[in-house]
Amino acid sequence: MKTLLTKTTWILSVSILLLSCGGKEKKKDGATEVETTASKTITLDIEKPQLTFGFIKLTDMAPLAIAKEKGFFEDEGLFVSVEAQSNWKNVLDRVIDGQLDGSHMLAGQPIAARAGFGRQAELVTAFSMDLNGNGITVSNDVWAKMKPNVPKGADGKPIHPIKADALKPVITEYKNKGNAFKMGMVFPVSTHNYEIRYWLAAAGINPGMYTADNVQGQIGADVLLSVTPPPQMPATLEAGTIYGYCVGEPWNQQAVFKGIGVPVVTNYDIWKNNPEKVFVMTKKFVEENPNTAIAVTKALIRAGKWLDEPGNRAEAVKILSMPQYVGADEVVLANSMTGTFEFEKGDKREMPDFNVFYKYNATYPFYSDGIWFLTQMRRWGQIPEAKAKGWYEETIKKIYRPDIWNKAAALLVEEGYIPAGDIPKTDGYKPATTDFIDGTKYDAKDPIGYINSFAIGNKDK
Repeated sequence: MKTLLTKTTWILSVSILLLSCGGKEKKKDGATEVETTASKTITLDIEKPQLTFGFIKLTDMAPLAIAKEKGFFEDEGLFVSVEAQSNWKNVLDRVIDGQLDGSHMLAGQPIAARAGFGRQAELVTAFSMDLNGNGITVSNDVWAKMKPNVPKGADGKPIHPIKADALKPVITEYKNKGNAFKMGMVFPVSTHNYEIRYWLAAAGINPGMYTADNVQGQIGADVLLSVTPPPQMPATLEAGTIYGYCVGEPWNQQAVFKGIGVPVVTNYDIWKNNPEKVFVMTKKFVEENPNTAIAVTKALIRAGKWLDEPGNRAEAVKILSMPQYVGADEVVLANSMTGTFEFEKGDKREMPDFNVFYKYNATYPFYSDGIWFLTQMRRWGQIPEAKAKGWYEETIKKIYRPDIWNKAAALLVEEGYIPAGDIPKTDGYKPATTDFIDGTKYDAKDPIGYINSFAIGNKDK
């Protein structure tokens, strides 16, 4: 990979040569095209070339690692440091405080910051990092009690997806013995919190409510959900502090490899091709550094495309296994990254879309994805008061920035890195879908109707 000095010297040399021939040809948005055999990249006038980005040690941070290791950031004139963070609160605080220029973040974090739950700030995202990628794992003891309640196929193996109906009598057994049933999720506004709540509630299990005065989310709960950082999930399960958890990879497969737990369902089955993480910057950063924001988005889109190209996953696993990134064993990372997922030990199944980084317009920040999170925040009481229908669209349009994504993608098409057909023709809303474990219809243009469709949770007029 080229060093900063080498890259700077090369650009200056080319600039002098071009100026002596009559100057550069300026492109719209302040871009300057530099003729080179090394790169087709249309280099923008970067306001802040040296950047520091954060991430949590999860498989879905992959676009950041790939953009750095494959030189996509450097192609854009960006010199990026990528630093692991201890937990999601630390990620949020460091982005808001300006210690990080941007970060891999839970999709719910920038939304909650605008909607008024937790620390408030003006955060934006122009890039969705991935689809799917999570699972719900239970301890061996809980699985032994669940398993008789799970339908079996002709081969004697459990039929998937496994619904929380199989867990319900186990929770009752614990309750009758005076034991609270405890499960972990990674953050109050994480996809994982909403997914495990959705899965439980679909079986009539109350995961608990939030109020303005009680932010623990355990009011009326049949299952007590609490926060555990992702890398600590297997050890917390093994210690018996929790009986199950919802987390991203590789921490479900780690439980299988360590022989301490069994993944029972993935979020692909809870909500098919659901959005997971986003790349987040502050509104202030984007306004002060518009070309930098476009360039970052370009590099990340290229990384997503690279990750979903056939044959690249094995190399991606090697990169992610490096200690400065996820740092898990290659065999653990490969279990999900290469299109399979192991449930009970030895029950490995084909799941080609467990990790999606580019297909199905995965990188595009759809308003409808963001509105789903707002509906769940309201359903469970993190948004304590009813909101008008228009509030949902107005709020998400302050956070999700497809305009930045579109500028980045248009340049990538011009450069030949992506085909024009990969830019979705959309108003920002996906069609209504019933691709949920309970078959409930989600239409982002009717958020109130969606909230009211559930038996458990808040209801609005």
